[in-house]
Amino acid sequence: MLVVSRPDSPQGRGRRLAPPPTVTVARELALPVYQPESVNSQEAYERIADERPEALVVCAFGALIKPPLLEAYPILNVHPSMLPRWRGAAPIERAILAGDATTGVSIMRLTAGLDDGPVFIQEPVLIEPHDDYGTLARRLERLGGDLLVSALDQMPPQVPQDDRDATYAEKLTPEDRRLDPRRPVAELARRVRALSPHIGAYVGLDDGTRLGVWRATPVDVPGLPPESESGTILLQGERPILVASDGALELLEVQPPAKKRMDGDAYLRGLRR
Repeated sequence: MLVVSRPDSPQGRGRRLAPPPTVTVARELALPVYQPESVNSQEAYERIADERPEALVVCAFGALIKPPLLEAYPILNVHPSMLPRWRGAAPIERAILAGDATTGVSIMRLTAGLDDGPVFIQEPVLIEPHDDYGTLARRLERLGGDLLVSALDQMPPQVPQDDRDATYAEKLTPEDRRLDPRRPVAELARRVRALSPHIGAYVGLDDGTRLGVWRATPVDVPGLPPESESGTILLQGERPILVASDGALELLEVQPPAKKRMDGDAYLRGLRR
């Protein structure tokens, strides 16, 4: 067995070189690790060929795999969606953002196209009402491991995807993080959940700064004052409340500029001092 991963990269505030998580775990398990600058180089091809693999497994590798490696072995890809829905870079986040009731894991054969290869096996997973990226990703990770083992053991027949049903999970952009109060409150709540705990959403403040939002929930606020237009942040309750186009969003965990995350009530206490 050989673990092939990306090179070490700068991470954290100090931008010090650190290995990918896969490399850290592989070393803890005393597995051999190879980190080529390009997995498509002749050197990388020969190093992998030296292992005489029966198959290769890819998961969130973050680089295109091209011939000759792509054509030399069956390459199984673990993809966290029910393909052909949500092909692409951010399938978990896009499923939550879209309000999907379910997602899942697909074990597919890697091809030159974007997640369009035939599927060996897949299984759906319910998206719970309070799931965020973190809770959902953990369940999909466990399921992905189990399905991958089954696919490698059984090598079931490959079923082609129907391109007519394909949707694309576009890479997340800075705009995806912004909570636009002109949008429905249910959509804003999904945005917070889709980006927590790894990226984070935010709402713009009157002074031009941003208030990070890590947890939030829709709430009923009877008798909103007439001056409470979309975008107003109400500060008179236990936690800050963002007024949206059709309701209100209670901000349960926030992050003021240049500060650590905190509960919404702690944020309000700080403002009132």
